[in-house]
Amino acid sequence: MKLDRIMIAAPASGSGKTLITCGLLGLLKRKGYQVGSFKCGPDFIDPMFHTRVIGTKSRNLDTFFTDHETTRSLLAKNAADCDIAVMEGVMGYFDGMGLNDSRAGASDLAQVTDTPVLLIVNAKGCSRSILPAIKGFLDFQEKPCIKGIILNRVSPMLYPRMKEMIESELDTRVVGYVPVLTDCVLESRHLGLMMPDEIEDLRGKLDRLASELEQSLDLEAILQLAGEAPELPESRLIFGETSKTPVQEPISEDHRAGNSLESDKPAEHAFRERVRSRGIRIGLARDEAFCFMYEDNLTLLREMGAELIEFSPIHDRQLPENLDGLLFHGGYPELYTKELSENTSMRQSIKTALDDGMICMAECGGFLYLHEELEDTEGQAWPMVGAVPGKAWYTGKLQRFGYITLSGGRLFGKDVGDIRSHEFHYYDSPCNGEEYLAQKPAAKRSWRCENSGDTLFCGFPHLYYYANPLIPKAFLERILDHPER
Repeated sequence: MKLDRIMIAAPASGSGKTLITCGLLGLLKRKGYQVGSFKCGPDFIDPMFHTRVIGTKSRNLDTFFTDHETTRSLLAKNAADCDIAVMEGVMGYFDGMGLNDSRAGASDLAQVTDTPVLLIVNAKGCSRSILPAIKGFLDFQEKPCIKGIILNRVSPMLYPRMKEMIESELDTRVVGYVPVLTDCVLESRHLGLMMPDEIEDLRGKLDRLASELEQSLDLEAILQLAGEAPELPESRLIFGETSKTPVQEPISEDHRAGNSLESDKPAEHAFRERVRSRGIRIGLARDEAFCFMYEDNLTLLREMGAELIEFSPIHDRQLPENLDGLLFHGGYPELYTKELSENTSMRQSIKTALDDGMICMAECGGFLYLHEELEDTEGQAWPMVGAVPGKAWYTGKLQRFGYITLSGGRLFGKDVGDIRSHEFHYYDSPCNGEEYLAQKPAAKRSWRCENSGDTLFCGFPHLYYYANPLIPKAFLERILDHPER
């Protein structure tokens, strides 16, 4: 598959990657291109901004979760109808799982997908000193993917001279600049950027940003670099058995995700038809409080035959009718404790369904919502669903953060092997669970987590289904095997 593609990366977090990525996406769309967008790593918020710009769902690509072939296949699948794909890097370009490891970072994804990279470099207050900074990034990697430079926070007067200096002394192209933008700042809070709906006049800001970049970026040069990306190898994603080989340190390619990428099997067809013939309907909590979810997870469930029925724990009064299961993903329930708590009929509807044995999976923010009480960030406790005992509380600092591998447990009684996941939360609970051992891939730290009962699987870890397709399969199988309620 021939797919033009480019990655926007930077030396560090807070360098303007999301802003410039959104500006480039807007500019490409303005020029009539069909654009696909991707975020490197386990980020839920940045893709929401991409989605606002291009109007279609942005996706994640993560080389901790998926092996090389699966990563490339997800890229090809989700950009099949696009003229160009734009990826946004994560943290600093060479930052990865640890101080001594660039894997699962932006540079790793660029190499795995053979994607040309545009490096954003802050030029404010620099002249010749910018040369060794850029040269260090160009020379650091044996297989260089950085093909161009975007100078950030530089004036239009200075840019032509900076561009000439860099291109005359270094083997790279400077493909544009971004001036200091005072009215296009994206504000942050404890879990990342403010949500798109919370930013006043976001549409106007993004339009103005695209107009600025139309004047300051060399779009023709960027498109040329994107067009130099080699073809992606042909492969086809299906759901299937996963390898149960334990993840070792360091993580090797042989021990990454165990998707079956061979030709479709009768077993997968039979399972899909079984799910479809049963007419399985999964209630998906989705609103401003529950919005941190991987779109590929939802796609995989649908491809396994399930129907997803969205509902809002804030705005709807009760669950949709005729559901077979429930999904609660992460988000910001702590910002909507009053609204969630005062929607008594919805809380009672969920509690009744769970008490009656409805199969449910909940992670992070969804897990918090299922507690008896949830503290807001001011310390006030609010009644919640009551399916998980006790009160979840705000700690004021990050608790367990980053990639983890879950091992030694069972999901709804099934051995699905190791589960790669991640945690990122400021809250804690008296009921974190004991089913799995969570191990940091680049450190010795570990802890117990996940509650795994007969009908409820919940805890803080975020799960990515393509890391182990037996996760959603076990969820659906538990529904299929469950007696009619």
